[in-house]
Formats: sequence, C-alpha cells, structure tokens
Amino acid sequence: MMEKVLSRSIRLICLGGVALGMQAAYAQETQPAPLQRVEVTGSRIRQVDLETAQPIQVMTQEQIQKTGLVTVGDILNQLSSAGTPDFDRGGSLTSNRENGGQYISLRNLGSNRLLVLVDGKRWTQSVDGYTDMSTIPSAMIERIEVLKDGASSIYGSDAISGVVNIILKKRMDGGQLSIYSGANDKADGRAKDFSLTYGASSDKASLMVGLSHTEQGTVWARDRDITKYPKGPAHPTAGLGAGPWAEVMPANGDAFDYVLNHTGGAGGNGMGTGSDPRNTANYHDWKSSIVEDKFNSASQMMFQMPNRLDTLFTKGTLELPYNMQLSTTAMYSQRQSSAQVAGYPLRSDAQPSYPVYIDKDNYYNPFGEDLYFIRRTVEVPRVTENTNNTFHVDTTLSGNFDWQGKAWNWDVGYNHSAVRGSTMGTGNVNLLNLKKALGPSFLNASGIVQCGNAASPIPLAECKPFNIIAGPGAANKETLDYVMSTGQATYGSTINSATANISGELLQLPAGMLGVAGGVEHREVRGYDIPGQFEQSGYSTDLAGNSTIGKYSVREAYLETNIPILKGVRFAELLSVDLATRYSDYSNFGNTHNSKASFMWKPIKDVLVRGTWAQGFRAPTVGDTFGGGQQTYDTYMDPCDSLYGQRGTPGVDARCTAQGARPGFRQTDQTNTPITDAGGAQSANPFMSGAGNASLQPERAKTKTFGFVYSPAFLPGLSGSLDWYNIRVDNLITGISATQVAEYCYVQGVQSFCNAIKRDPITGQITNLSRGNANLGALETEGYDLSFAYRFKRGAYGAFGVRSDSTFVTKYRTKADNTADWESSLGEYDGSGGVAYYRVKSNVALDWSLGNWSATWTARYFGAMRDKCYSSTVECSTPQGHANWGTGYNKKGAMVYNDVSVAYKTSWKGQIMVGANNIFDKEPRTTVLGASSSSAVDANLPIDRFIYVRYNQAF
Repeated sequence: MMEKVLSRSIRLICLGGVALGMQAAYAQETQPAPLQRVEVTGSRIRQVDLETAQPIQVMTQEQIQKTGLVTVGDILNQLSSAGTPDFDRGGSLTSNRENGGQYISLRNLGSNRLLVLVDGKRWTQSVDGYTDMSTIPSAMIERIEVLKDGASSIYGSDAISGVVNIILKKRMDGGQLSIYSGANDKADGRAKDFSLTYGASSDKASLMVGLSHTEQGTVWARDRDITKYPKGPAHPTAGLGAGPWAEVMPANGDAFDYVLNHTGGAGGNGMGTGSDPRNTANYHDWKSSIVEDKFNSASQMMFQMPNRLDTLFTKGTLELPYNMQLSTTAMYSQRQSSAQVAGYPLRSDAQPSYPVYIDKDNYYNPFGEDLYFIRRTVEVPRVTENTNNTFHVDTTLSGNFDWQGKAWNWDVGYNHSAVRGSTMGTGNVNLLNLKKALGPSFLNASGIVQCGNAASPIPLAECKPFNIIAGPGAANKETLDYVMSTGQATYGSTINSATANISGELLQLPAGMLGVAGGVEHREVRGYDIPGQFEQSGYSTDLAGNSTIGKYSVREAYLETNIPILKGVRFAELLSVDLATRYSDYSNFGNTHNSKASFMWKPIKDVLVRGTWAQGFRAPTVGDTFGGGQQTYDTYMDPCDSLYGQRGTPGVDARCTAQGARPGFRQTDQTNTPITDAGGAQSANPFMSGAGNASLQPERAKTKTFGFVYSPAFLPGLSGSLDWYNIRVDNLITGISATQVAEYCYVQGVQSFCNAIKRDPITGQITNLSRGNANLGALETEGYDLSFAYRFKRGAYGAFGVRSDSTFVTKYRTKADNTADWESSLGEYDGSGGVAYYRVKSNVALDWSLGNWSATWTARYFGAMRDKCYSSTVECSTPQGHANWGTGYNKKGAMVYNDVSVAYKTSWKGQIMVGANNIFDKEPRTTVLGASSSSAVDANLPIDRFIYVRYNQAF
C-alpha cells in the first residue's frame, strides 16, 4: 500500500544524528514521493509515517566515509551515547578471545547488553555474548540505525541499552570501487581499506557481490614520549618491572637477595652483558631503588594492536508469484589480529603447583643451595596471534496480501551465524623443560655445559642448560627454543534461528488503522573455548584454564499492537500508543516475560512528544553458565595498602587487620617492591577468573524514556530533539575485577567477597583471589540526549548546515549486592576497569557544499574527569575528595578534538576525499585508572593527528 509522507516528517525521525554524520540526509524540498510501508528499528509493525516513539539515530554510507574511519566499531564508538568499549586496541594484556575485535558499549552498560542486528537479524556473538563489529565491512553498509531504548519485548535478550541495526545495501546496477589510506603523523597506525562491489538487477531478480580488505597498523608504546613509560613521562622510573638479570635468593630462607653485576639499564634497552655468574664476587644486593636492575615493559609492548579483515559478501533477491519474494544474504569474514607484550616476568613460583628453582648443583649456581629467582625473559616477547572466521547466511521468504481490504505482510526465515577462531601464543615458558634446564649440570670433557652430572649425564639432545642468571645474550636460540612453549586454543560459537512474522492492519478506528504484529522464533546457541592440553596442565607459564563447552535453546513468541487514539483534533494532531509483549522459554534457566508500552503525541504539527516504558532482560551466555575459568595475572590495587589504599576509610583498617594485612602493610609488585602509586600493580601469583555458574538467572532491566522533537514550519531546515532516559538493571551477571573484589570486601564489608581472598599469613600479600560470575547487585544510569540540526538556505557561497548531538549523564551508579550502598561513578574513571564515565560527550559539525565540492568540520568534546591520585601529594588536585574508589582524586580537564574532511566529485563518476582527524594534534590525557595495557594513556582518545585520503569510483 502506497502513501505520501512529507519530507518534514522524515527529518523529524532522522533528527538526533551525531556531528560525525549520525543523521540522515534531509529530503529535498520538492514534490513528496510515495513511499512503501517499511519496518523501522524498534517495531515490527510496518508503517509509512517514519516517526516513532523511540529515539533513533541514522547514519548513511556517505556520512560513514566522512568520519575518516574504516571500521564499524571505530565509527560507532564516536557516538555521544557510546561509552568505553569492553575491549579496545589498547588492551594488549587482555587475554580474552574477544581481544582484537571492536565492540560498542552504549550508555556504558557493557557491550554484551547491546543487541546488534544486520538487516534486522541477530549477528554473531562470542561465547560470552559480545558482538565483534569489525566483522561487518563498512563498504557494504547502506545505513546504520541506532535505537537508544530497551527493546527486549521486540527482539528478545540483550536489547537493554539499545539496538544497533546495520542495513546492508539491497541492490545496485553497476559497480563501486573505494580505496583508502591513512596514517598517524608519526607514520604509524597505518590504515588501509579497499572495497569492490558490483550488482545487476531486473524486474524479477537482483544480485550483488562485494569484497573488501581492511587493515589497521600497529602503534608501539616506545615510539612516543607520552607512551614510552608505564606510569607516564612525568615518572620515567616508576612502574618498572622484573629485570632481565635474575634476582636470586635462597629457596629456603632470606640470607641474601642478589643480582648479577651487568651493563645496560632499564630504559628499554636492558640488553647489556652480565658478569660471570659462577663468581660470588660478581653480585650486588638487589634494591628497589636500583632502576638498572629493572625493565621498562613498555619498550616491548604494543600501544595499539593491529588487525586485518577480509570479507566476501553476496546478496540476492528473486521475485516470485503471488506477491512473494525470496531473499538471501551470505557473508564470510576473516579477522587476523595480534598482540605483543613484554617478555614473561618469570618467577620460581610462576605456577605455585609446580615451582622451579635453580638447583644447588647447577653449573651456574655458585651458592651451593637451591635458589629462588625472578627474571624477565626479554629475549622472547609474548605474542598472541588471533584468527577469527565469521560466517553468516540468512534466507527469507516474504510476501504481502490484502485481507478485507487491509494490507498485511508476512515472512519466514532461517538465520545461521557462526564464529570459529584459534589463538597461538609464543613467549611463555615450558616449566617441565625449564626445571631440567635449571637442574644439575656440569662442564663436560669437551668444555660444554651439559645437564645431569659426570656420573649420569643427560644427552645434549634431550636437555639444554639455561644460564638464566646471566641475563640476555647468555642463552643461544636452541636453549631458548627448548625452555619456551607455544600455546594454542580454539574457540567458536554458533547461532541458528528460525523465525516467522506477520504484521498488518486489523481494523479501522476513528483515528486510523489498528496495526498489529506477531511472530515466533526458535533459537539454538552453542559455544566452546578449548585451551591446548599443555596450557590446561599448568606446566606452562601460559594462563592455565579449563574448557568451556555448552549450549542452550530458546523458544519465543511476541505480539505488538499500535493503537491510534486521536488524529486531527485540537491539541492532538496525533495521539497513539504502542504495546508489545514477548514470552521466552530458555532451556538453561526457565522462562521470562517482558513487555513495553510507548506513546506518541503531537499537540501541534510542529511538535512530537514521545515516551516509553519497557522491561528488558539479558540471558546468561554460554560462557556465563558453562565457563571453565582461567588463570589471570590481574593488575589490582589492594585497599589495605597503608600508603595508597583506603586504610583511613571507616572500617577498612579493622577488616584488613583481621584478614592478615596488619597496620603498615604495603602491597608489593612482581619484584617484591612496595608499589609507588595508587594504580597498584600486577599480581605476583595467578588469580582465577571467569568460572561459570549454572545457577545464573537473567538480568532484569527497566527502561524509561521521555522526550520531544521540534521542527517548526516557520523555519524550514531547523529541527531539534531532547530525550530523557533512565535505565536500571538488576540481578546483574557480574564478572568483577580483582580490585572490585578487594574493595567490596574491605571497603564495603561484603563477606562473600572476603571469602574469595587468601593472604600470605606472614607477608599479608594476596596470594589467591577468585572472581567469577554471579547475579549480584544493580546498575542504574540516567541522562539526556540533545540533538539539533539546521540547514541554511543555499547562497552564492554554497549550502551550509550545522549538526550537533550531545549526551548529558546525570546518574551512573552501581551496588555490589542488595545490601550494599549505591556507589556513583559519574564523571570518573572506574576504580577497576579503566572505564570513563563522562558526564558530557558532544559532537558538533559544520557541513558545506558548493558544486562538486563539499567539506565537513567536526568538533568532539569529552567532559572533565576525576582520576585516581598518583599519590596523596603528587598529581592529586583534591586529596580529601570522594570518588568511587575511595578518598582522593585528580581532576582531568575536558578534551576537544577537531576533524576536517574535504571532497571533490569528478566528471568521471569519481570522488576524491582528503581529511585529518585531530587536526591540531592534541595529545590524549595521561591517567592512572584509564590507562592502556602498556602506558599511562587513555587509548580511547586520539594518540596523534591522523591524515587520510579516499578515492571512490562508480562504473
């Protein structure tokens, strides 16, 4: 059924686009064109009027290219409503399989609480429920719709913070070639993008094929002063870790603590020469103040990790008799990413269940007793290669018919999405071989050091003695190959779903047609994550883990209705309500029922008032329920530390003392050195994280929105919107950090977390900490989205337009469990995960076009933040101020980044575009809590000026 829609109505719903282009192009002020009824994200009822009760942002392909970014993840993370992603390119120490991908955390509610659709169908997810946006090639996108509202009643699980619906190109005649290249000012972080799309169509059929190749290059921490030091350029000797010369001490006692004399230092070049380790006179006392005995791990680490994506895409439609259509989409993507971190900080008790010492009869041991050692294997940095293959295919048979003179639409479909991946890691140590290599050894008759002893030698082919004390250069490649190990793991997930939907007009009411939609879905989810057998054994310094294998199924049914109440009367040009409900029956936890109610009211033609109330839920994932758990070396801050912790907070001192951290206790790092700032340090012993919980129940959410859209008839080209939102999530499925476990125990006094911590009875140091998944606590956020746009009349100097999108957050708070107090994180970095909870994020853009020329200038604003003090006297603007981590914070000022792009359309159907993001080369902020894995820098802010060029050619 065809109806006319005024262009101003289109502008109303498209309003709310961010300054980076998150707004659909305005319809031309010409004769209105008839439009088909379409399905808008957030509703299953097809309609002509594109106005909806929910706030939706739209971004077109043209505007995607204007951002100067090449991946969907990077593009959407510029949204003012987007928070810090759960995994980013700066997380080289992150061991999750998701590392290397790109994820969106809308409203800072977590990437696994956002539902990602492609053409209205669920996209792939990892076993932990994360959708990698980098697997969707940006060149294949027609537009992106972002629903900033809860939608579980329409789409089911995960649609708590909202829905991202990526609409792919439907058909084309001819081809499109796009080539892109860009790099930072320092010529690193190079990005490349190549795409080729070709299609052909007729009245009865269409076929489109595309391929794309995207690369993002490495940025090394060592290449910039701001990133080359772990604790920032103001503290070049802080945060240094275990050195490349072994610190040795008796395995049973503390009679001495020595390091071999050597040349070289800690400034990233600690590759000097060690003295003869067999002479006890060649040693000196190890002291934390001697920086030459330590190592700058940032010198070997990636600040931003590289990735590469290759994609093949095809889409076809076939018109069938009886107003039916068969459509299918297939896509295969392969993503390759890598991460490099510093050589392993090896200790005798790297795996407490299998300690390794330097044997008293080792040829290189002059002390006559077994030695405990600490030594970083800088010769072989740790590298993890992650290959991720994504395959998606869907087939839909759809049609339309008239029933009693009213229009109806139906579709049945099948959707298959699968992820298969593998990781390979080098740079870890084979403890079985290391024990042999550090065992008894002697100098044989040929002058070669050999394992065993003269009476019982071990053949050289079976054992390679390792001179671990003498540092880098003392061992040849054969020896290093012998003591090192290669880690492997495979992972994957599969989602199969069958759906059937019907929608149409049920009956005529005085204010219009009563619209209804309903449908059913059956979905099966399977997943696995299997470490290699050697890694599972615990005989490697690789993080030991257990396999994750599980599956569940769900049957669902939903019903939606749109009820027009008033139309064309005084104070009610339009008044309608939309009601929806969904029933879900899960095989792993039971059933759930979620509903939604929304309204639209136009008191006058120029004003739309809208609002929603919605229930939402997130079902436990395969990893949540069946996760095997994995060792992890967490960077954490112990609240019981007497200098940088929270001993002054009421109750903390008593709890710490009772647990074994006596007054004056100091947390130490992996070199047994007391920490030097409030950022804490990496654990010396492996903790355990990620164990599944078969008793988990779904998270429950309630979302409320209220807002209005204004598009005055007396000022064509102007439109604006203001929307309030409130989202509360209860029964959180929480995988909490080590710092949170410690803070919930000692600061908030929650005993269940204290039970997960074990301390050394003598030193008081935390030796074991378990953190897994549980239904625990609640989360609530509230704020406003403000958007406006104005298109000036075209003049002699061209056409100008201004667009803005801003998010003002007024509340963001969490609590550990139902008995704990609310803790606000608003305007602060998270005390444990480096997440930035901005009060204000805003984007403003100025567009210009004249003839074949066009340009866009964009300003991106990030509000001021509270960061943890470096210490109570250093980098601490407010020592007595309260923050989510306790007492004392350092205020970081607001940041503004400017981007510019200029484009020219050629006479041969080509377009040339050049641009620069962060054109004024503004440095990111250094931070204690928001730091990347390698450096005290927020990796989610631009590191450098980025310059790019793109060429498009139609044919």
